[in-house]
Amino acid sequence: MWDLNTYWFDVAMVSAIYAIGNIAMGHFEEHTPKWRRIAKYLATIGIVVALAHFWGRAAAYGVIGIVFLFALYVHLVALPRRGINGWTGEPKSKYYELRGWDKSKLKP
Repeated sequence: MWDLNTYWFDVAMVSAIYAIGNIAMGHFEEHTPKWRRIAKYLATIGIVVALAHFWGRAAAYGVIGIVFLFALYVHLVALPRRGINGWTGEPKSKYYELRGWDKSKLKP
């Protein structure tokens, strides 16, 4: 009945990762345009399915793992080195400056 060896499973896994990521870390993308966030999600699904098709599922999930390790590095090492909390993105003024966002959008 259940077949995990399908591209739909890969799409479900990417979607689950994005859902969890948006819940936990969505505040880091608060001023990113919606179309760009959607395009990033669709591109990720396309890349993962293409990798699974041409190089196998292990390669696709290996790339997901590498991206996850990079995200951990950014949030646990790179942001704190710049004086930004990797979990909350505070102080917001430093984070906005890093992203190149307009600081006038900061809430008082």
